[in-house]
Amino acid sequence: MSAEGLLLLLSGFLLSPLLQGVINRTKAVFAGRKGSPLLQQYRDMAKLLRKGAVFSTTTTGIFRIAPSAVLVLVAAAYTLLAPSTVESGWGFPGDLILFVYCLGLARFLTVTAALDTGSSFEGMGASREVLYSALAEPALIIGLAVLARVSGEMSFSGVFHGLGDSEWLSAGTALAIVVVSFLIVMLAENSRIPFDDPNTHLELTMVHEVMVLDCSGPDFALITYGASLKLWLFASLMVNLAISPLGLSGYAQVAGFLGGMLFAGILVGTIESVTARLSLLKTPGLLTGAGALAVLAFILAARYLQ
Repeated sequence: MSAEGLLLLLSGFLLSPLLQGVINRTKAVFAGRKGSPLLQQYRDMAKLLRKGAVFSTTTTGIFRIAPSAVLVLVAAAYTLLAPSTVESGWGFPGDLILFVYCLGLARFLTVTAALDTGSSFEGMGASREVLYSALAEPALIIGLAVLARVSGEMSFSGVFHGLGDSEWLSAGTALAIVVVSFLIVMLAENSRIPFDDPNTHLELTMVHEVMVLDCSGPDFALITYGASLKLWLFASLMVNLAISPLGLSGYAQVAGFLGGMLFAGILVGTIESVTARLSLLKTPGLLTGAGALAVLAFILAARYLQ
């Protein structure tokens, strides 16, 4: 692996908690507050790692292995994606599908662990998570199909190396629509406003947080880090697509990617500052809209490339 590919890979593993700090600091600026330090999540995880874990007698081994297994699956999905923008030939044909399956299996384990507690409260959050995933996954898969259709490749490396100026000139509208669709999917998959409020603990508004209420100590640290890495992963997918027409390479591409990730953090913080969480009955409509945008992008891409 080249130095640029390794740098992109390590950036997510090392800087993903910092993205949450950027989001929180942006929200603090909008609210006129000083806000928490940018490195606050690193401190929180370090504190959790020093604590002990408490397990309910109702839970089984599924609950205990889920935090580690989910983190491994998210890390695997990120490894498929991260170096592909600078490493020609990284991955294999069909890694787009494995990417989706890794994320789907991670969600399945999270939901199963929540149900394993025997709590109706966590079961409620699990049911909401499944509802969102049933609507978000088609939008993600169809969006990836658009990228494969435009680039003519079936791997992340082929996709990002195949999206140049000519592809954006011929199918730029479709690709721009996919970026918007990925933004909506990113907010839903990471339980951000308008789908969920990550800072709330109210019963009627919790989705992801309610599923991990029984986790403590090192397990909760793994869950927190996995959530940060998942947010970085989805933001990476959107940013890599958005900067692909710039034709950057080498360290310039790494710098452009990190700048795009900073902008993505500010964008999420801005969205959460100027919008409110939608009611549970309205959020499926927004996700359905993301899927409709992805379908429209696929139709436009197929028409442009005839």
